Amino acid sequence: MDDFWQNWQPTMRASLCFVRQKGEVLMIRKMRGLGAGKINGPGGRLEEGETALEAAIRETEEEVGVTPLNLSHRGELHFQFVDGLALHCAVFLAEGCLGDPIETEEAIPYWMKPADIPYHDMWADDSYWLPGMLEGKSFKGYFHFDDDRMLSSNVIWY
Repeated sequence: MDDFWQNWQPTMRASLCFVRQKGEVLMIRKMRGLGAGKINGPGGRLEEGETALEAAIRETEEEVGVTPLNLSHRGELHFQFVDGLALHCAVFLAEGCLGDPIETEEAIPYWMKPADIPYHDMWADDSYWLPGMLEGKSFKGYFHFDDDRMLSSNVIWY
């Protein structure tokens, strides 16, 4: 780990939640905000006083209308953008959910098999950590971006 990441501090904190159920993963097409138009898991910024776990549940409920169940913390994402945004994102995996996903102004939900996840429609870093996370591995990822172009990457598995 280089000195940059040793001393790095986020300017924003967020959570992602991937819901797995019946052999499929709940993915969304994000309709607005950072990453609009891309496929991802439900998630977003932590609100004042909120834990990463609380944010993962709240964002999933707001974005697709389901309550994720049996969440486990699987990873940490560290993003440094050339424009100055420094984003820390906690990643959770849920086993099941209450309710059926609905389309909202924030997201269009899709159930898909892990083999069908469209990495070409996602952030460039996702293919580096999402497959391993879905296989049960835990990780820390460090990524440098210029807008949506990835400049460097490092994933540490544990």
